Amino acid sequence: MDPGGALLHAAFQCSSIMTTTGFSSVDFDLWPTFSKTVLICLMFVGACAGSTGGGIKVSRILMYFKNIGAELKRLIHPRSVPVARLDGKALDKAMVGSVNMWLLAYTAVFFGSMLLVSFDNFDFTTNFSAVAATLNNIGPGLNLVGPSRNFDDYSAFSKLVLMFDMLAGRLEIFPMLLLLRPATWRK
Repeated sequence: MDPGGALLHAAFQCSSIMTTTGFSSVDFDLWPTFSKTVLICLMFVGACAGSTGGGIKVSRILMYFKNIGAELKRLIHPRSVPVARLDGKALDKAMVGSVNMWLLAYTAVFFGSMLLVSFDNFDFTTNFSAVAATLNNIGPGLNLVGPSRNFDDYSAFSKLVLMFDMLAGRLEIFPMLLLLRPATWRK
C-alpha cells in the first residue's frame, strides 16, 4: 500500500476505534504487531466525559495521571501537601475515590470476563481483544474476532458474558453490577 493510503487507513481505524463506531476500512488484523498494539491501547482510552462512547474515558485517565504526579511530588517532598488539579481546580477527594473505585470495578469485570470466556479455549489475543472490544464498545477485536470475522465461534455462555460487557460498557459498570447484587432484587 502506498504511504498516503496507509496513513488514511490508519487514521480512519484510529478514529473509528476511539469513537466506538465499529467501522473498518481494511483488515487491520494483518497489520504489524506494533500497529495492532496501538489500536488495542486506543480501545481503552475511549471517548470524552459525558459521551456514550466506551473505554476508560479521557477525563478519568487525565485524573489518574494528575494523581500520580501529586503522589510523586509527595514522595519527593514528604512534608508537602500536593494537590492534584484539573483545569486549575483541585480534585475533590471524594471524586478521586469514586474514580479509583470505578477503575477497580472495571478491572475486576475485565479480568473476570477474560477468565469466563477463556473456557472456550481460544488464544489469549482473541479473548483479550473480544473482552476489550465489548466492554469498551469498540466493535471488532483481533484474530478470531477481527474486522473480517465475528463473535460467532464463542459459546452461548461466552456470548452472554460479552453481552454483559457490552451493556456495562455502554451503561456504565456500577449500574450493571447492581443488577447482579441480590439485595437489589429484594423488597
